[in-house]
Amino acid sequence: MSSISSALQAKLEQLSVPTQVTLPSGETVGSSDARVHLIIKDNATLAQLAAGQSGLLGQAYVEGGLDFEGSMRDLMQLASDVLPGSPVEAARAGWLTSLIAHLTSVWRHTQQKDAEQIRFHYDLSDDFYALWLDPKRVYSCAYYREPEMNLAQAQEAKLDLLCRKLRLQSGDRFLDVGAGWGGLLIWAAEHYDVHVTGITLSENQHAYVNRLIIDKGLQGRARMELMDYRDLDEHQAYDKLASVGMFEHVGRAQLSAYFAKLGRLVRPGGLILNHGITSGGVDNPQLGAGMGDFIEKYIFPGGELTHISHVLRHLAEGGLEELDVENLRPHYARTLWAWSDALEEKLAEAAATLNSEQGMKSLRAYRVYLAGCAMGFEHGWIALHQVLAQPQVAGRKDELDYPSDLSYPWRRDYIYRGSA
Repeated sequence: MSSISSALQAKLEQLSVPTQVTLPSGETVGSSDARVHLIIKDNATLAQLAAGQSGLLGQAYVEGGLDFEGSMRDLMQLASDVLPGSPVEAARAGWLTSLIAHLTSVWRHTQQKDAEQIRFHYDLSDDFYALWLDPKRVYSCAYYREPEMNLAQAQEAKLDLLCRKLRLQSGDRFLDVGAGWGGLLIWAAEHYDVHVTGITLSENQHAYVNRLIIDKGLQGRARMELMDYRDLDEHQAYDKLASVGMFEHVGRAQLSAYFAKLGRLVRPGGLILNHGITSGGVDNPQLGAGMGDFIEKYIFPGGELTHISHVLRHLAEGGLEELDVENLRPHYARTLWAWSDALEEKLAEAAATLNSEQGMKSLRAYRVYLAGCAMGFEHGWIALHQVLAQPQVAGRKDELDYPSDLSYPWRRDYIYRGSA
């Protein structure tokens, strides 16, 4: 056994998951009863394994430098074991790095770039997403109101939680910013009798939801527009507004302007609910150990995460007052594992759906992404916050046009009593 093999054998014996590794030379080291078998095809990938660069190992898998046998859950436990430290701490940014990230965020989030980045992700294949999402294709954190809920039930519970937090009433004019495949839009129209408008930059989602509106006979009560949130008409005030799984694409440098735009879209006393992923560290612009770079390259180009403390500051700078803040981090870990498990059960169908060399790369990337993010939420490296807000009153030129007090109940239990 070579010195490299001996060192690797010693390291493998310390892992919590029995693991076997086949080296580029063909030599195999590790446990004889392994639950995970890594097949390393080049020395660069072997070095990345030794350094615990999980993101680069994910990239090697996508590009063919690494293969594995075993479950995604065991593989993620292995990835956690080999990390040299917290990926949150590894990505902690100093003032210069933060300044560079801010300047980069400005130019990378023009309307044209945002449209390209959204379509890169969401227009991959509707049929592919349908394989592992719930029947309503809700592509955001579910809400496991009861422990025994399955994914479909938890997604309906989430849709209803959003509607209840917003106090949707019959006849309300409701705006869904980044409406996805229309889960919230349709739920609100059918269960709360609102007039709802959804917007998206995804051509696939736009076409799908408009077909869905016709199939359900909701013309006149629901509509889906293909447009950027910055182009929304501010002269047509909505009663309520939701932005779900969208503000991660806005960019940190644009967050204050984004929240200000949302505030101008609702009437005096109107409610806004922002639901999105936040970073686990206060000063890290992305996850370290190559994880953030992997997501940027293969999954969400242009995606940027912000700690909830900074989100609330940007929200206030945008003229909004936070009314309720809830962290659903454990719910998203369970959601992502449900997505990952569903994809793993349908790998053959997914391969047939994405039937090209690039499609196979996308499939491998999503296998790593879904399971890796589930692990990230479990460890608290990333989080999911729902923030309910309304436009601030004090200091506005039109202050006297606003209600003299808060226009939502003073007790939180209105959110949780019953359901639609």
